[in-house]
Amino acid sequence: MTLNPALPLPAAARTAAARTARRRAALEWVAVHSLAIAAALFFLLPFVFVLLTSVMSDRQALTSDLWPTSWHWGNYAQVWRTPGFLTWWRNSLLYAGLGTLLTVVSSLPVAYALAKFRFRGRRLALMAVVSMMMLPPQVTVIPMYLFWAKQLHLTGSLWPLVVPMAFGDAFSIFLLRQFLLTVPNEYLEAARIDGCGDVRTLLRVVLPMARPAIAAVALFQFFYCWNDYFGPQIYASENPGAWTLSYGLESFKGAHHTDWNLTMAATLLVMAPVIILFFFAQKAFIEGVTLTGVKG
Repeated sequence: MTLNPALPLPAAARTAAARTARRRAALEWVAVHSLAIAAALFFLLPFVFVLLTSVMSDRQALTSDLWPTSWHWGNYAQVWRTPGFLTWWRNSLLYAGLGTLLTVVSSLPVAYALAKFRFRGRRLALMAVVSMMMLPPQVTVIPMYLFWAKQLHLTGSLWPLVVPMAFGDAFSIFLLRQFLLTVPNEYLEAARIDGCGDVRTLLRVVLPMARPAIAAVALFQFFYCWNDYFGPQIYASENPGAWTLSYGLESFKGAHHTDWNLTMAATLLVMAPVIILFFFAQKAFIEGVTLTGVKG
């Protein structure tokens, strides 16, 4: 018996054909995205492990179990009530927030001048900015520490880390300058014809157009300050009241070296603000990095 192709297939045959097509499409999707799936699992599984360990009991956290037998969400409250943890949190917010604001405010005018002004020594100034990006902080840490400790007596606080950001950051200047090179000069000339000076042109024309790059620079700087361990260790280690989360977490881990559930809970509390901030600002961050040109 042969089937006439002109006749419609029975309902069961059509269902089987549709099921086969969906299975084939799913297998093709997995085959095409297998590397991306493997990379996603590679980065996601450590977070899952930390989360599951953070809600285990003290005894189970020391075993090889991967899944909690009971969920202890009170571990997070216990970590939050740890003496000094709230102070570390406040210091980290102060350091990251104020440092990011000062970096953006001080770096944008310098980047604007290097991108749009023509003056003698412009290329030399750009070379100096690039050279500062290549200079490791360990080279200047000893003279800078002696300056803040012997001359200004500000060690034991976060001010030696925050104040220098008011004078610009080499990487932020370079990134903003590369973006501002893509802004057409016609907009700036039109603003000057309308009577705007350089400062007003920067605030009214350049600033709104540079928002993606500013967002990228702000996120980079916030992440750097929030995760900075070297700076607080050098300048604030002698004063526990000035510790940040990144440095205080080391002390917390030493005091709870057998309480892996509490250590993992504290780690997630430190990571949470950065993850949440990037989740909500990822569009502006990716747009700013993508639109940053490489013109010289």
